[in-house]
Amino acid sequence: MSAAITETAQYITFKLGDESFAINVAQVREVLELPQITKVPTAPDYMRGVVNVRGKAIPVVDLRLKFGLPSTPDTINSRIVVLELELDGETTVVGGIADSVHEVIELESGQINPPPRIAMRWRTELIQGMGRRGDEFIIILDINKVFASAGTALRETAAAPSEAAVVMA
Repeated sequence: MSAAITETAQYITFKLGDESFAINVAQVREVLELPQITKVPTAPDYMRGVVNVRGKAIPVVDLRLKFGLPSTPDTINSRIVVLELELDGETTVVGGIADSVHEVIELESGQINPPPRIAMRWRTELIQGMGRRGDEFIIILDINKVFASAGTALRETAAAPSEAAVVMA
């Protein structure tokens, strides 16, 4: 798990399906309506392509697929969150498509709990905490780790079957 959040900070909230997520606004450059996305051949499934943001090609990731959720068609509420990340020691700009982006909220450290260690759908090392707003919980992501990690943000539920050959005696 990421280091505990000890200071009040602002977060932008977005939804993927029925779940609410948040990212520290310090890492968000802007939020865009969906422009034309140019596909990139041989890119991973979760990579939707690139978009032109002020003359620069920005890679765009479908957050639903990166998080291991089923793909859905884009809607009028779909948005690209343009993020500034620290990956492999370099600043990288990337866009993430969310089902909808809601608001900027401020959470104090007392409103943020560590993620539960059991019965958690998401990989806890990708989560900074669980923010509380009234009765709602918001998953605060360590977005650098989400993009740096291979695979999806979903927790593995079962060990994959071994591909090793079984030797019969």
